[in-house]
Amino acid sequence: MFEKEVKNINYSKANLTDIANYRNGLAMQKYRPKSNEKSLPVLKIKELNQGFTDSSSDRCSSEINKDFIVKTGDIIFSWSGTLLVKNWLGTTAGLNQHLFKVTSKKYPNWFIYEWTKYHLNKFQTIASGKATTMGHIKRSDLKESQVYIPNEEKLNKLNTLMRPIYDERIEIIRENQQLTYIKQILLQKYF
Repeated sequence: MFEKEVKNINYSKANLTDIANYRNGLAMQKYRPKSNEKSLPVLKIKELNQGFTDSSSDRCSSEINKDFIVKTGDIIFSWSGTLLVKNWLGTTAGLNQHLFKVTSKKYPNWFIYEWTKYHLNKFQTIASGKATTMGHIKRSDLKESQVYIPNEEKLNKLNTLMRPIYDERIEIIRENQQLTYIKQILLQKYF
């Protein structure tokens, strides 16, 4: 069905690594902050699952390469253990290994997010078939995951529809983050 609909528009076939950069995080234990150095919480799978970092989160140097710094709303894909793709709900953090920060210079965030999410069930099946303690996927699995890219005119029309929805989602994430922060302050002050 999808193939038939796609044939009615001009499109090209590609794969996930053609439309997005999947940057693996760092082994943050190698980037611990020095005494009196500013630090960031480390975003690991646990934090991605719960949606925030907390006092039990590891810390890393804030001087790490900016490509490994995650901000609210960034697309994060856990490729090992619990495979999932989410927009990061927490505050600024350092990206740990086993997590990809998904970005694109060419395609809108909603487009790369939705295509990554589209292939998530397949990735989870691949990971569950691994004989290791932590199932995972390989970069080759990303390269073998096909996507359809509409022509520029169609992509621009889709972007006009989808971007406001995606941007609103990110804004709601930021608002929820702010409300949680205010709640914590009020609880500490009055209880």
